[in-house]
Amino acid sequence: MHEKRFGGENSLQSDIDRLRSPQRVERLEIERVVSLCLEGLEAQNVLDVGVGSGLFAEEFYRRGLAVAGIDVNPAMIAAARQYVPAGIFREGMAEQLPEADASYDLVFFGLVLHESDEPLKVLQEAHRVARQRVCILEWPYQEEEVGPPLAHRLNPVDIAQWVDQAGYTCLEKMTLNQLNLYRLTI
Repeated sequence: MHEKRFGGENSLQSDIDRLRSPQRVERLEIERVVSLCLEGLEAQNVLDVGVGSGLFAEEFYRRGLAVAGIDVNPAMIAAARQYVPAGIFREGMAEQLPEADASYDLVFFGLVLHESDEPLKVLQEAHRVARQRVCILEWPYQEEEVGPPLAHRLNPVDIAQWVDQAGYTCLEKMTLNQLNLYRLTI
C-alpha cells in the first residue's frame, strides 16, 4: 500500500505545497465533500484515514467536529498538526487502525483506498471503528490526465462487492465534478 510515500524531510514543504495547491484544492471540492459526508448525520467526531497535510481534517474541524487522523507518513502527521493543532494525529495503517471499536461517528478516506493492497480489509477496519458512516473519496474509474493511471483506480463494481462483504447496510455513490464520493452506512 505504501509505495507512494512522499519524499521525506528535504522535500516536506514541497509535498505540503503540492497537496495544498489551489488546483488540487479546487479538484477536491473540500467544502462540498465535507457537507455531503455530514449530511443527515449527527456527528461529534471524525477519523480522517490517510490525513496527509490535513486538508479535510481542517474543514471537519471548522464544522465543529473533534478530529483525529491516521497516516503512514510521520511527516504528514506533523503537517496535519500544524493546520489542525486541536486534532489528534498518529501514525498508522488503514488496514490496521489503531482505534477502538465504534469510536468515531464518521470515518473518512480522501483518495486513499486505491493506495491499499487490501481494500476489503481497509473497509472492514473502517466498519469496525465507525459508529454511523464511512465516506470514501476516490478517482472515477476512467483514464484521465490528472490522477493515477486506470490500473490504479478502483472499479465501482469491486467497491460495491467489498462494501457488501465488509457488512455495510447501504452504499451511495455520488458523482462530483472530478471525483466520486461513496457514503457507506454501518
